Amino acid sequence: MNIAGRVSALREIMEDRNIDVYIIPSADNHQSEYVGEYFKSRKFISGFKGSAGTVVVTKEKAGLWTDGRYFIQAEKELAGSGIDLFKMGEEGVPTVNEFVIENIEIGGKLGFDGRLIAAGEGLELKEELEKKNVIIKYDEDLIDSIWEDRPALSEEKAFALDVKYAGESFQSKINRIRNVMRENGATTHVVTTLDEVAWIFNIRGNDVSYTPVVLAYAAITLDKAYLFINENKLEDSVKSEFNESNIEIRPYNDVYDFIKGLDEKEVIMLDPERVNYSLYNNISENIKKVEIENPAVLMKAMKNETELKNIENAYIKDGIACTKFMYWLKTNVGKIEISELSASEKLLKLRKEQEGFFDLSFETIAGYKEHAAMMHYAATEESDYKIKAEHMFLVDSGGHYLEGTTDVTRTYILGEISEEFKTHYTAVARGMINLSMAKFLHGCRGYNLDILARGPMWDMGIDYKCGTGHGVGYMLSVHEGPAGFRWYIVPAKHETTPFEEGMVITNEPGIYMEGSHGIRIENQLVVKKLEKNINGQFMAFNAITMCPIDLDGINPSLMTEREKSYLNDYHKNVYETISPYLNEEERNWLKEYTRAI
Repeated sequence: MNIAGRVSALREIMEDRNIDVYIIPSADNHQSEYVGEYFKSRKFISGFKGSAGTVVVTKEKAGLWTDGRYFIQAEKELAGSGIDLFKMGEEGVPTVNEFVIENIEIGGKLGFDGRLIAAGEGLELKEELEKKNVIIKYDEDLIDSIWEDRPALSEEKAFALDVKYAGESFQSKINRIRNVMRENGATTHVVTTLDEVAWIFNIRGNDVSYTPVVLAYAAITLDKAYLFINENKLEDSVKSEFNESNIEIRPYNDVYDFIKGLDEKEVIMLDPERVNYSLYNNISENIKKVEIENPAVLMKAMKNETELKNIENAYIKDGIACTKFMYWLKTNVGKIEISELSASEKLLKLRKEQEGFFDLSFETIAGYKEHAAMMHYAATEESDYKIKAEHMFLVDSGGHYLEGTTDVTRTYILGEISEEFKTHYTAVARGMINLSMAKFLHGCRGYNLDILARGPMWDMGIDYKCGTGHGVGYMLSVHEGPAGFRWYIVPAKHETTPFEEGMVITNEPGIYMEGSHGIRIENQLVVKKLEKNINGQFMAFNAITMCPIDLDGINPSLMTEREKSYLNDYHKNVYETISPYLNEEERNWLKEYTRAI
Protein backbone atom coordinates (compact mmCIF):
# COMPACT_ATOMS: atom_id res chain seq x y z
CA MET A 1 0.00 0.00 0.00
CA ASN A 2 1.07 3.57 -0.64
CA ILE A 3 0.73 6.18 2.10
CA ALA A 4 -2.79 7.19 1.10
CA GLY A 5 -3.78 3.49 1.12
CA ARG A 6 -2.36 3.01 4.61
CA VAL A 7 -4.25 6.02 5.95
CA SER A 8 -7.42 4.71 4.30
CA ALA A 9 -6.91 1.26 5.85
CA LEU A 10 -6.39 2.87 9.26
CA ARG A 11 -9.62 4.82 8.87
CA GLU A 12 -11.50 1.59 8.15
CA ILE A 13 -10.29 0.11 11.45
CA MET A 14 -11.10 3.36 13.23
CA GLU A 15 -14.61 3.16 11.84
CA ASP A 16 -14.93 -0.43 13.04
CA ARG A 17 -13.80 0.58 16.57
CA ASN A 18 -15.89 3.78 16.58
CA ILE A 19 -12.70 5.84 16.96
CA ASP A 20 -12.97 9.42 15.71
CA VAL A 21 -9.36 10.53 16.09
CA TYR A 22 -6.20 8.40 16.28
CA ILE A 23 -2.72 9.61 17.33
CA ILE A 24 0.51 8.01 16.10
CA PRO A 25 3.63 9.40 17.84
CA SER A 26 7.29 8.73 17.03
CA ALA A 27 8.06 7.05 20.35
CA ASP A 28 8.47 3.46 21.48
CA ASN A 29 7.25 1.95 24.78
CA HIS A 30 10.02 3.88 26.54
CA GLN A 31 9.46 7.39 25.12
CA SER A 32 12.74 7.23 23.23
CA GLU A 33 13.79 9.82 20.66
CA TYR A 34 15.34 7.22 18.33
CA VAL A 35 13.46 3.95 18.13
CA GLY A 36 13.95 0.43 16.79
CA GLU A 37 12.49 -0.59 13.43
CA TYR A 38 9.52 -2.34 15.07
CA PHE A 39 8.36 0.95 16.60
CA LYS A 40 8.51 3.19 13.51
CA SER A 41 4.72 3.42 13.16
CA ARG A 42 4.69 7.13 12.41
CA LYS A 43 7.16 6.64 9.57
CA PHE A 44 5.07 3.72 8.27
CA ILE A 45 1.79 5.64 8.22
CA SER A 46 3.18 8.93 6.84
CA GLY A 47 6.38 8.24 4.89
CA PHE A 48 8.12 11.00 6.86
CA LYS A 49 11.57 9.76 7.90
CA GLY A 50 12.55 12.43 10.46
CA SER A 51 13.17 11.39 14.07
CA ALA A 52 10.56 13.73 15.58
CA GLY A 53 6.90 14.07 14.68
CA THR A 54 3.33 13.07 15.46
CA VAL A 55 0.59 12.04 13.04
CA VAL A 56 -3.09 12.60 13.82
CA VAL A 57 -5.76 10.95 11.66
CA THR A 58 -9.46 11.85 11.75
CA LYS A 59 -12.28 10.62 9.49
CA GLU A 60 -11.61 13.42 7.02
CA LYS A 61 -8.19 14.90 7.86
CA ALA A 62 -4.63 13.76 8.51
CA GLY A 63 -1.74 15.86 9.73
CA LEU A 64 1.92 15.60 10.73
CA TRP A 65 3.37 17.83 13.42
CA THR A 66 7.14 18.34 13.43
CA ASP A 67 9.61 21.03 14.44
CA GLY A 68 11.73 23.50 12.47
CA ARG A 69 14.59 21.07 11.89
CA TYR A 70 12.37 19.10 9.52
CA PHE A 71 10.06 21.61 7.78
CA ILE A 72 11.80 21.39 4.39
CA GLN A 73 12.25 17.61 4.55
CA ALA A 74 8.67 16.99 5.69
CA GLU A 75 7.16 19.10 2.90
CA LYS A 76 8.99 16.97 0.34
CA GLU A 77 8.25 13.60 1.93
CA LEU A 78 4.55 14.34 2.54
CA ALA A 79 3.90 15.58 -1.00
CA GLY A 80 0.94 13.70 -2.50
CA SER A 81 0.26 11.70 0.66
CA GLY A 82 -2.89 13.54 1.69
CA ILE A 83 -1.23 14.31 5.04
CA ASP A 84 -0.91 18.02 5.83
CA LEU A 85 2.19 19.48 7.49
CA PHE A 86 1.66 21.41 10.71
CA LYS A 87 4.79 23.45 11.47
CA MET A 88 5.19 23.33 15.23
CA GLY A 89 5.84 26.66 16.89
CA GLU A 90 4.80 28.73 13.88
CA GLU A 91 2.23 31.49 14.36
CA GLY A 92 -1.35 30.30 13.94
CA VAL A 93 -0.44 26.59 13.89
CA PRO A 94 -2.47 24.57 16.44
CA THR A 95 -0.73 22.11 18.72
CA VAL A 96 -1.58 18.41 18.49
CA ASN A 97 -3.84 18.73 21.54
CA GLU A 98 -5.59 21.81 20.17
CA PHE A 99 -6.22 20.03 16.88
CA VAL A 100 -7.56 16.92 18.61
CA ILE A 101 -9.88 18.94 20.84
CA GLU A 102 -11.19 20.95 17.88
CA ASN A 103 -11.75 17.94 15.65
CA ILE A 104 -13.42 15.54 18.03
CA GLU A 105 -17.15 15.66 18.72
CA ILE A 106 -18.77 15.75 22.16
CA GLY A 107 -18.99 12.15 23.36
CA GLY A 108 -16.47 11.06 20.71
CA LYS A 109 -13.65 8.53 21.06
CA LEU A 110 -9.90 9.18 20.89
CA GLY A 111 -7.51 6.32 20.23
CA PHE A 112 -3.78 5.77 20.65
CA ASP A 113 -1.41 3.02 21.77
CA GLY A 114 -0.95 3.94 25.44
CA ARG A 115 2.54 2.45 25.51
CA LEU A 116 3.71 5.10 23.02
CA ILE A 117 2.36 8.15 24.86
CA ALA A 118 4.02 9.57 27.97
CA ALA A 119 1.77 9.47 31.02
CA GLY A 120 1.95 13.24 31.49
CA GLU A 121 0.89 13.83 27.91
CA GLY A 122 -1.94 11.31 28.13
CA LEU A 123 -3.22 12.72 31.43
CA GLU A 124 -3.20 16.24 30.01
CA LEU A 125 -5.24 15.10 27.01
CA LYS A 126 -7.64 13.23 29.26
CA GLU A 127 -8.23 16.31 31.40
CA GLU A 128 -8.82 18.56 28.40
CA LEU A 129 -11.16 16.09 26.70
CA GLU A 130 -13.26 15.43 29.79
CA LYS A 131 -15.03 18.72 29.03
CA LYS A 132 -16.35 17.08 25.86
CA ASN A 133 -17.05 13.70 27.51
CA VAL A 134 -14.56 12.05 25.15
CA ILE A 135 -13.66 8.40 25.74
CA ILE A 136 -9.98 7.44 25.41
CA LYS A 137 -9.14 3.98 24.06
CA TYR A 138 -5.45 3.29 24.65
CA ASP A 139 -5.21 -0.51 24.81
CA GLU A 140 -4.74 -1.36 21.13
CA ASP A 141 -2.10 -0.66 18.49
CA LEU A 142 -4.16 -0.11 15.33
CA ILE A 143 -1.08 0.27 13.14
CA ASP A 144 -0.18 -3.35 13.87
CA SER A 145 -3.40 -4.40 12.11
CA ILE A 146 -2.32 -2.90 8.78
CA TRP A 147 1.49 -3.29 8.96
CA GLU A 148 1.79 -6.69 7.30
CA ASP A 149 5.58 -6.96 7.10
CA ARG A 150 6.34 -5.26 10.41
CA PRO A 151 9.89 -5.94 11.64
CA ALA A 152 10.27 -8.11 14.75
CA LEU A 153 11.51 -6.80 18.08
CA SER A 154 15.29 -6.78 18.25
CA GLU A 155 17.06 -9.94 19.44
CA GLU A 156 20.48 -8.27 19.65
CA LYS A 157 22.70 -9.18 22.60
CA ALA A 158 23.46 -6.76 25.43
CA PHE A 159 26.88 -6.36 27.03
CA ALA A 160 28.31 -4.97 30.25
CA LEU A 161 30.13 -1.63 30.16
CA ASP A 162 33.26 -2.12 32.24
CA VAL A 163 33.75 0.17 35.25
CA LYS A 164 36.99 1.41 33.68
CA TYR A 165 34.72 3.11 31.13
CA ALA A 166 31.66 3.82 33.32
CA GLY A 167 33.65 5.10 36.28
CA GLU A 168 31.08 3.82 38.79
CA SER A 169 29.60 0.39 39.56
CA PHE A 170 25.90 -0.30 39.03
CA GLN A 171 25.67 -1.15 42.75
CA SER A 172 26.84 2.37 43.61
CA LYS A 173 24.40 3.96 41.19
CA ILE A 174 21.47 1.97 42.59
CA ASN A 175 22.45 2.99 46.12
CA ARG A 176 22.53 6.66 45.12
CA ILE A 177 19.05 6.30 43.66
CA ARG A 178 17.84 4.61 46.85
CA ASN A 179 19.08 7.63 48.81
CA VAL A 180 16.82 9.85 46.69
CA MET A 181 13.95 7.42 47.23
CA ARG A 182 14.42 7.63 51.02
CA GLU A 183 14.54 11.43 50.86
CA ASN A 184 11.16 11.36 49.10
CA GLY A 185 9.59 8.64 51.21
CA ALA A 186 9.36 6.22 48.27
CA THR A 187 9.61 2.43 48.44
CA THR A 188 9.61 1.58 44.69
CA HIS A 189 11.09 3.51 41.78
CA VAL A 190 10.04 2.65 38.22
CA VAL A 191 12.48 3.35 35.37
CA THR A 192 11.37 2.84 31.77
CA THR A 193 13.60 5.09 29.65
CA LEU A 194 16.22 3.00 27.87
CA ASP A 195 19.20 5.28 28.42
CA GLU A 196 18.51 5.47 32.15
CA VAL A 197 18.19 1.69 32.47
CA ALA A 198 21.43 1.28 30.51
CA TRP A 199 23.24 3.86 32.65
CA ILE A 200 22.03 2.52 36.00
CA PHE A 201 22.90 -1.12 35.26
CA ASN A 202 26.04 -0.41 33.18
CA ILE A 203 24.72 -2.37 30.22
CA ARG A 204 24.66 -1.43 26.57
CA GLY A 205 23.02 -3.04 23.57
CA ASN A 206 22.13 -2.68 19.92
CA ASP A 207 18.32 -2.63 19.93
CA VAL A 208 18.02 0.90 18.55
CA SER A 209 19.94 2.26 15.59
CA TYR A 210 22.58 4.80 16.64
CA THR A 211 21.77 4.42 20.36
CA PRO A 212 23.55 1.57 22.21
CA VAL A 213 20.68 0.59 24.49
CA VAL A 214 18.73 -2.58 25.19
CA LEU A 215 14.94 -2.92 25.45
CA ALA A 216 14.28 -3.14 29.18
CA TYR A 217 12.36 -1.69 32.11
CA ALA A 218 13.49 -1.57 35.73
CA ALA A 219 12.01 -1.28 39.22
CA ILE A 220 14.17 -0.45 42.21
CA THR A 221 13.05 -1.06 45.80
CA LEU A 222 14.95 -0.23 48.98
CA ASP A 223 16.51 -3.70 49.13
CA LYS A 224 16.07 -5.24 45.69
CA ALA A 225 15.95 -4.38 41.99
CA TYR A 226 14.10 -5.91 39.05
CA LEU A 227 15.25 -5.81 35.44
CA PHE A 228 12.55 -6.61 32.89
CA ILE A 229 14.38 -7.83 29.81
CA ASN A 230 14.61 -10.74 27.42
CA GLU A 231 17.17 -12.68 29.47
CA ASN A 232 18.59 -14.28 26.32
CA LYS A 233 20.15 -10.90 25.64
CA LEU A 234 22.35 -11.15 28.75
CA GLU A 235 25.55 -13.16 29.06
CA ASP A 236 25.68 -15.65 31.95
CA SER A 237 28.43 -13.63 33.64
CA VAL A 238 26.20 -10.53 33.66
CA LYS A 239 23.21 -12.47 35.01
CA SER A 240 25.39 -13.98 37.71
CA GLU A 241 26.69 -10.58 38.83
CA PHE A 242 23.15 -9.18 38.89
CA ASN A 243 21.97 -12.15 40.94
CA GLU A 244 24.75 -11.62 43.48
CA SER A 245 23.57 -8.01 43.86
CA ASN A 246 19.94 -9.00 44.44
CA ILE A 247 18.78 -7.94 40.99
CA GLU A 248 16.04 -10.23 39.68
CA ILE A 249 15.65 -10.77 35.93
CA ARG A 250 12.06 -10.94 34.68
CA PRO A 251 10.54 -11.13 31.16
CA TYR A 252 10.37 -7.84 29.27
CA ASN A 253 6.57 -7.35 29.26
CA ASP A 254 6.06 -8.56 32.85
CA VAL A 255 6.57 -5.00 34.08
CA TYR A 256 2.88 -4.23 33.50
CA ASP A 257 1.69 -7.05 35.78
CA PHE A 258 4.41 -6.19 38.28
CA ILE A 259 3.12 -2.64 38.56
CA LYS A 260 -0.47 -3.80 38.69
CA GLY A 261 0.41 -6.19 41.54
CA LEU A 262 2.17 -3.68 43.81
CA ASP A 263 0.88 -3.63 47.38
CA GLU A 264 -1.24 -0.60 48.15
CA LYS A 265 1.11 0.27 51.04
CA GLU A 266 3.90 0.98 48.53
CA VAL A 267 4.94 4.54 47.65
CA ILE A 268 5.99 4.65 44.01
CA MET A 269 8.45 7.22 42.66
CA LEU A 270 8.22 7.98 38.95
CA ASP A 271 8.38 10.69 36.32
CA PRO A 272 5.09 11.03 34.36
CA GLU A 273 7.06 12.30 31.36
CA ARG A 274 9.24 9.18 31.33
CA VAL A 275 6.62 6.49 32.02
CA ASN A 276 4.11 5.49 29.40
CA TYR A 277 0.37 6.06 29.80
CA SER A 278 -0.50 2.35 29.86
CA LEU A 279 1.98 1.56 32.61
CA TYR A 280 0.88 4.59 34.65
CA ASN A 281 -2.73 3.43 34.46
CA ASN A 282 -1.68 0.01 35.82
CA ILE A 283 -0.84 1.64 39.16
CA SER A 284 -3.60 1.21 41.71
CA GLU A 285 -5.42 4.43 42.52
CA ASN A 286 -4.77 3.69 46.21
CA ILE A 287 -0.99 3.71 45.82
CA LYS A 288 0.68 6.98 46.71
CA LYS A 289 2.81 8.44 43.91
CA VAL A 290 5.87 10.66 44.24
CA GLU A 291 6.09 12.37 40.85
CA ILE A 292 9.55 13.89 40.34
CA GLU A 293 12.18 13.85 37.63
CA ASN A 294 14.01 10.53 37.69
CA PRO A 295 17.24 11.02 39.69
CA ALA A 296 19.26 9.19 37.02
CA VAL A 297 18.59 12.04 34.57
CA LEU A 298 20.84 14.50 36.38
CA MET A 299 23.23 11.85 37.70
CA LYS A 300 24.16 10.57 34.25
CA ALA A 301 24.38 14.10 32.82
CA MET A 302 27.08 15.03 35.35
CA LYS A 303 29.94 12.90 34.07
CA ASN A 304 32.43 11.54 36.61
CA GLU A 305 36.20 11.99 36.35
CA THR A 306 36.70 8.65 34.62
CA GLU A 307 34.03 9.41 32.05
CA LEU A 308 35.41 12.90 31.36
CA LYS A 309 38.93 11.56 30.85
CA ASN A 310 37.58 8.86 28.55
CA ILE A 311 35.46 11.34 26.60
CA GLU A 312 38.52 13.48 25.92
CA ASN A 313 40.24 10.37 24.53
CA ALA A 314 37.17 9.64 22.40
CA TYR A 315 37.41 13.14 20.97
CA ILE A 316 41.05 12.67 20.10
CA LYS A 317 40.11 9.52 18.17
CA ASP A 318 37.16 11.27 16.57
CA GLY A 319 39.35 14.26 15.81
CA ILE A 320 41.87 12.07 14.00
CA ALA A 321 39.09 10.64 11.83
CA CYS A 322 37.48 14.04 11.14
CA THR A 323 40.79 15.75 10.41
CA LYS A 324 41.85 13.00 8.02
CA PHE A 325 38.43 13.31 6.38
CA MET A 326 38.81 17.07 5.94
CA TYR A 327 42.28 16.59 4.43
CA TRP A 328 40.97 13.91 2.06
CA LEU A 329 37.98 16.02 1.01
CA LYS A 330 39.83 19.30 0.51
CA THR A 331 42.70 17.72 -1.43
CA ASN A 332 40.59 15.42 -3.62
CA VAL A 333 37.45 17.38 -4.46
CA GLY A 334 37.28 18.00 -8.19
CA LYS A 335 39.91 15.32 -8.84
CA ILE A 336 37.99 12.16 -7.98
CA GLU A 337 34.27 11.42 -7.86
CA ILE A 338 32.86 12.26 -4.45
CA SER A 339 29.19 12.35 -3.50
CA GLU A 340 27.26 13.01 -0.30
CA LEU A 341 26.91 9.27 0.28
CA SER A 342 30.47 8.31 -0.61
CA ALA A 343 31.82 11.10 1.61
CA SER A 344 29.73 9.75 4.49
CA GLU A 345 31.11 6.27 3.86
CA LYS A 346 34.68 7.62 3.83
CA LEU A 347 34.16 9.31 7.19
CA LEU A 348 32.66 6.13 8.65
CA LYS A 349 35.65 4.13 7.38
CA LEU A 350 38.04 6.54 9.10
CA ARG A 351 36.11 6.26 12.36
CA LYS A 352 36.11 2.47 12.16
CA GLU A 353 39.92 2.61 12.08
CA GLN A 354 39.89 4.03 15.61
CA GLU A 355 40.20 1.57 18.49
CA GLY A 356 37.04 1.23 20.56
CA PHE A 357 34.67 2.52 17.86
CA PHE A 358 31.24 0.94 18.25
CA ASP A 359 28.78 2.66 15.89
CA LEU A 360 27.63 6.01 14.55
CA SER A 361 25.78 8.10 17.13
CA PHE A 362 23.20 9.22 14.53
CA GLU A 363 22.67 9.05 10.79
CA THR A 364 25.30 11.23 9.15
CA ILE A 365 23.98 14.54 7.80
CA ALA A 366 26.02 15.29 4.68
CA GLY A 367 24.43 18.14 2.74
CA TYR A 368 25.99 19.80 -0.31
CA LYS A 369 24.81 23.20 -1.52
CA GLU A 370 21.10 23.73 -0.80
CA HIS A 371 20.76 20.30 0.81
CA ALA A 372 22.64 21.77 3.79
CA ALA A 373 19.68 24.11 4.41
CA MET A 374 17.74 21.04 5.62
CA MET A 375 19.02 20.69 9.18
CA HIS A 376 18.51 16.93 9.34
CA TYR A 377 18.99 16.04 5.68
CA ALA A 378 19.96 12.43 5.00
CA ALA A 379 21.20 11.62 1.51
CA THR A 380 19.55 8.82 -0.44
CA GLU A 381 20.51 7.24 -3.75
CA GLU A 382 17.85 9.43 -5.39
CA SER A 383 18.96 12.70 -3.76
CA ASP A 384 22.72 12.04 -3.65
CA TYR A 385 24.60 15.08 -5.01
CA LYS A 386 27.98 14.79 -6.69
CA ILE A 387 30.37 17.16 -4.95
CA LYS A 388 32.37 19.62 -7.05
CA ALA A 389 35.20 22.04 -6.28
CA GLU A 390 32.76 24.83 -5.51
CA HIS A 391 30.25 25.99 -2.90
CA MET A 392 30.00 24.49 0.63
CA PHE A 393 29.47 21.03 2.13
CA LEU A 394 28.00 20.55 5.63
CA VAL A 395 28.76 17.33 7.50
CA ASP A 396 27.23 16.64 10.92
CA SER A 397 28.28 13.28 12.31
CA GLY A 398 29.31 11.43 15.41
CA GLY A 399 30.34 8.12 16.84
CA HIS A 400 29.96 5.89 19.86
CA TYR A 401 33.26 4.75 21.33
CA LEU A 402 33.74 2.75 24.51
CA GLU A 403 35.22 6.02 25.79
CA GLY A 404 32.14 8.10 25.00
CA THR A 405 29.78 9.57 22.42
CA THR A 406 30.75 12.28 19.93
CA ASP A 407 28.85 14.80 17.82
CA VAL A 408 30.63 17.26 15.55
CA THR A 409 29.65 19.49 12.62
CA ARG A 410 31.93 21.19 10.14
CA THR A 411 31.02 23.10 7.01
CA TYR A 412 33.71 22.80 4.35
CA ILE A 413 34.54 25.42 1.71
CA LEU A 414 35.21 23.63 -1.56
CA GLY A 415 36.01 26.56 -3.86
CA GLU A 416 35.61 30.30 -4.18
CA ILE A 417 32.53 31.50 -2.33
CA SER A 418 30.71 34.83 -2.30
CA GLU A 419 31.21 37.53 0.30
CA GLU A 420 27.68 36.84 1.54
CA PHE A 421 28.59 33.21 2.17
CA LYS A 422 31.76 34.28 4.01
CA THR A 423 29.79 36.76 6.10
CA HIS A 424 27.32 34.03 7.03
CA TYR A 425 30.09 31.51 7.74
CA THR A 426 31.99 33.97 9.91
CA ALA A 427 28.83 34.87 11.85
CA VAL A 428 28.23 31.18 12.65
CA ALA A 429 31.85 30.73 13.74
CA ARG A 430 31.64 33.88 15.90
CA GLY A 431 28.45 32.65 17.55
CA MET A 432 30.03 29.31 18.36
CA ILE A 433 33.17 31.02 19.71
CA ASN A 434 31.26 33.57 21.84
CA LEU A 435 29.26 30.86 23.58
CA SER A 436 32.42 28.80 24.10
CA MET A 437 34.04 31.77 25.88
CA ALA A 438 31.13 32.32 28.30
CA LYS A 439 31.89 32.86 31.98
CA PHE A 440 28.78 32.68 34.11
CA LEU A 441 27.44 32.14 37.60
CA HIS A 442 26.24 28.77 38.81
CA GLY A 443 22.48 28.66 38.38
CA CYS A 444 22.51 29.89 34.78
CA ARG A 445 20.46 27.91 32.32
CA GLY A 446 20.67 27.56 28.56
CA TYR A 447 18.19 30.35 27.92
CA ASN A 448 20.45 32.76 29.87
CA LEU A 449 23.39 32.15 27.50
CA ASP A 450 21.81 31.31 24.15
CA ILE A 451 22.00 34.91 22.86
CA LEU A 452 25.80 34.65 22.90
CA ALA A 453 25.55 32.13 20.05
CA ARG A 454 22.65 33.74 18.19
CA GLY A 455 23.84 37.33 18.55
CA PRO A 456 25.91 37.54 15.34
CA MET A 457 22.99 36.05 13.37
CA TRP A 458 20.33 38.17 15.08
CA ASP A 459 22.40 41.26 14.26
CA MET A 460 21.76 40.39 10.60
CA GLY A 461 18.06 39.64 11.14
CA ILE A 462 18.66 35.87 10.77
CA ASP A 463 17.67 33.03 13.12
CA TYR A 464 17.72 29.23 13.10
CA LYS A 465 14.64 27.20 14.05
CA CYS A 466 16.21 24.86 16.58
CA GLY A 467 18.14 24.88 19.81
CA THR A 468 21.80 25.87 19.89
CA GLY A 469 22.91 22.79 21.79
CA HIS A 470 21.96 19.68 23.73
CA GLY A 471 23.47 17.39 26.31
CA VAL A 472 25.29 14.27 25.16
CA GLY A 473 25.30 10.88 26.89
CA TYR A 474 28.26 8.62 27.67
CA MET A 475 28.05 5.96 24.99
CA LEU A 476 24.30 6.55 25.14
CA SER A 477 21.85 8.91 23.49
CA VAL A 478 23.50 11.70 21.51
CA HIS A 479 20.64 13.92 22.74
CA GLU A 480 20.54 13.93 26.52
CA GLY A 481 18.74 16.15 29.04
CA PRO A 482 18.34 17.96 31.29
CA ALA A 483 20.38 20.95 30.03
CA GLY A 484 20.81 22.61 26.66
CA PHE A 485 20.87 25.95 24.87
CA ARG A 486 17.69 27.58 23.55
CA TRP A 487 16.34 31.13 23.97
CA TYR A 488 12.81 29.90 24.59
CA ILE A 489 11.43 27.09 26.73
CA VAL A 490 10.04 23.93 25.16
CA PRO A 491 8.67 21.89 28.10
CA ALA A 492 8.88 18.60 26.18
CA LYS A 493 12.64 19.08 25.62
CA HIS A 494 13.54 18.94 29.34
CA GLU A 495 16.58 21.17 28.83
CA THR A 496 16.23 23.99 31.39
CA THR A 497 18.22 22.56 34.31
CA PRO A 498 21.10 24.80 35.49
CA PHE A 499 24.51 23.86 34.17
CA GLU A 500 26.46 21.62 36.54
CA GLU A 501 30.11 20.64 36.53
CA GLY A 502 30.76 17.62 34.31
CA MET A 503 27.88 18.15 31.91
CA VAL A 504 28.76 17.71 28.23
CA ILE A 505 26.83 20.06 25.93
CA THR A 506 26.97 20.74 22.19
CA ASN A 507 27.39 24.26 20.82
CA GLU A 508 26.10 24.38 17.25
CA PRO A 509 24.69 27.64 15.87
CA GLY A 510 23.88 27.81 12.17
CA ILE A 511 22.41 29.66 9.20
CA TYR A 512 20.01 27.87 6.86
CA MET A 513 18.87 29.55 3.64
CA GLU A 514 16.29 27.37 1.87
CA GLY A 515 17.23 26.65 -1.72
CA SER A 516 20.71 28.14 -1.30
CA HIS A 517 22.98 26.98 1.51
CA GLY A 518 23.35 25.85 5.09
CA ILE A 519 26.18 26.43 7.56
CA ARG A 520 26.67 24.83 10.97
CA ILE A 521 29.78 24.64 13.15
CA GLU A 522 29.62 22.47 16.25
CA ASN A 523 31.93 21.79 19.16
CA GLN A 524 31.23 19.91 22.36
CA LEU A 525 31.71 21.74 25.64
CA VAL A 526 32.35 20.40 29.15
CA VAL A 527 31.00 22.48 32.02
CA LYS A 528 33.68 23.29 34.61
CA LYS A 529 33.95 25.29 37.83
CA LEU A 530 36.07 28.43 38.10
CA GLU A 531 36.61 30.60 41.15
CA LYS A 532 34.13 30.95 43.97
CA ASN A 533 33.89 34.27 45.80
CA ILE A 534 31.39 36.53 47.56
CA ASN A 535 29.48 36.84 44.28
CA GLY A 536 28.99 33.11 43.93
CA GLN A 537 30.40 30.12 42.05
CA PHE A 538 31.63 31.05 38.58
CA MET A 539 31.48 28.50 35.75
CA ALA A 540 32.87 28.16 32.21
CA PHE A 541 33.08 25.78 29.28
CA ASN A 542 35.98 23.76 27.95
CA ALA A 543 35.84 22.73 24.28
CA ILE A 544 36.86 19.10 23.76
CA THR A 545 36.19 18.70 20.01
CA MET A 546 39.50 18.39 18.16
CA CYS A 547 38.94 19.24 14.49
CA PRO A 548 39.88 22.32 12.41
CA ILE A 549 37.29 24.95 11.51
CA ASP A 550 37.68 25.71 7.80
CA LEU A 551 39.56 29.03 7.63
CA ASP A 552 38.66 29.33 3.94
CA GLY A 553 35.22 30.50 5.06
CA ILE A 554 36.42 33.03 7.63
CA ASN A 555 36.58 36.80 7.04
CA PRO A 556 38.88 37.93 9.90
CA SER A 557 37.90 41.58 9.44
CA LEU A 558 34.43 40.72 10.78
CA MET A 559 35.83 39.23 14.00
CA THR A 560 36.90 40.89 17.24
CA GLU A 561 40.45 40.46 18.51
CA ARG A 562 39.10 38.30 21.35
CA GLU A 563 37.29 36.01 18.89
CA LYS A 564 40.37 35.66 16.71
CA SER A 565 42.53 34.95 19.75
CA TYR A 566 40.15 32.18 20.87
CA LEU A 567 40.12 30.62 17.40
CA ASN A 568 43.90 30.77 17.16
CA ASP A 569 44.33 29.15 20.57
CA TYR A 570 41.76 26.50 19.68
CA HIS A 571 43.52 25.67 16.41
CA LYS A 572 46.90 25.56 18.17
CA ASN A 573 45.46 22.96 20.55
CA VAL A 574 43.98 20.99 17.63
CA TYR A 575 47.35 20.90 15.86
CA GLU A 576 49.29 19.86 18.97
CA THR A 577 46.76 17.16 19.84
CA ILE A 578 46.06 15.64 16.42
CA SER A 579 49.29 16.11 14.41
CA PRO A 580 51.21 13.24 16.13
CA TYR A 581 48.68 10.81 14.61
CA LEU A 582 49.07 12.06 11.02
CA ASN A 583 51.58 11.37 8.27
CA GLU A 584 53.93 14.14 7.12
CA GLU A 585 51.72 15.31 4.24
CA GLU A 586 48.66 15.46 6.48
CA ARG A 587 50.63 17.30 9.20
CA ASN A 588 51.85 19.96 6.77
CA TRP A 589 48.29 20.44 5.53
CA LEU A 590 46.94 20.66 9.11
CA LYS A 591 49.56 23.26 10.03
CA GLU A 592 48.19 25.48 7.24
CA TYR A 593 44.57 24.94 8.28
CA THR A 594 45.27 25.68 11.94
CA ARG A 595 47.42 28.77 11.25
CA ALA A 596 46.91 31.88 13.32
CA ILE A 597 44.72 34.55 11.71
